[in-house]
Order: sequence, then C-alpha cells, then structure tokens
Amino acid sequence: MKAVFISYNQALTDRINSMLDDLGIRGFTRWALTEGRGSFEGEPHYGTHAWPSMNTSILAVVEDSKVEPVLEALREIDSTTEQQGSRAFVWNIEQCM
Repeated sequence: MKAVFISYNQALTDRINSMLDDLGIRGFTRWALTEGRGSFEGEPHYGTHAWPSMNTSILAVVEDSKVEPVLEALREIDSTTEQQGSRAFVWNIEQCM
C-alpha cells in the first residue's frame, strides 16, 4: 500500500473529487485550507491580502496499482492548470489497521 499526498489550489476541488471517484478511491483525509508555495513556478497560496488563494490537501492510502493512474490523472489536470501548482507525493505504508 502507498500513501498519496496531493496538494492543489482549492479551485480544483471538483476536478480532484471527480478524479478520485473515477479511479475508485473512496477513502481519504482532506485538509480544506492549507498554505503553500511551489518549488518551481506559480504564485504562493497564503490566504492573505497579497496572496489570497489557498490550497487544499488530501492524503489517500491506496493499493500500489492505483498510484500510477492517480499520478497520470494529476499530471493531466496540472498540464491545463500549471499556475495552480498541483503536486503529489507518494510514501510506502508499512502497516495499516
């Protein structure tokens, strides 16, 4: 099993929800308001007067076979919304109950 952490502009929430539904990923934890700044380009998302946009983050634990389809779908979303700065990170899960 793998943990997939996804951070994205909150404006993309409907697209991310649809992606998770399409891939059959039901369980996840969402943080509705997260702040961040991308590693490469794009504007900061701080929720301030100067940088008003905010991120949302999701952590989903999925079967190994779901990781690549998730990353592919996120790449597709990110390719049309590059300034939003969506990112995903994958970790190994040692145990789960």
